Amino acid sequence: MLYLFFTYLGYFLLIINFILFSKGFSKFGKAFRIYVCYLFLLVIVQFTMEVMVFFNINNLFLVHLYFIGQFVLLGLFYKELFQNKEQKKIIQISLFTGIFILAVQYVLQPELFFKFNLFEITITSLLVVFFALLYLYNMLTDEKKFYYITVGLVIYLLASTILFLVGNLTLGLSEELKLITWTLNAFFVMVNQFFVLFEWKKSFSS
Repeated sequence: MLYLFFTYLGYFLLIINFILFSKGFSKFGKAFRIYVCYLFLLVIVQFTMEVMVFFNINNLFLVHLYFIGQFVLLGLFYKELFQNKEQKKIIQISLFTGIFILAVQYVLQPELFFKFNLFEITITSLLVVFFALLYLYNMLTDEKKFYYITVGLVIYLLASTILFLVGNLTLGLSEELKLITWTLNAFFVMVNQFFVLFEWKKSFSS
């Protein structure tokens, strides 16, 4: 089954990438260390979700940890990479505003904690895409550091956001259609991890 193939290949690549990047934790600066923390978050969340699925435990609350943790860590990652003070301030304001809005939403609607929150997925993912695109723009004149990681993130997050929105619309439809949505998402996760691995090979392996 393609879904399982893409899913477990993505997990395998994630673990390989975490091991490789962890080796450079103390060598390549603060932004690099933040990115290693992001990979560690992915490993922990994915492993925990798989264990909970095995024991038939509802693991939807971990999705919130994934998206909010991703938003915060990647926001800090790009904030560290930016040299322009105004761009750094944009990220700071975006992080604070995004977390504040989501906190208010969960206080007013605590039942969302055990459901897919499409607003959370959309706002956190698209803000990270905005950070990444702004960084790609900067790279037109600056050093192309973390270039492949950034390209992979943009592709993955845009595709993932669209697929989650479509997946929500197909909840009442056939299992086959829902499986296609999840299979495509697993494919883009795998593609993103290939970009991360390529970044290691091109920029850090030496």
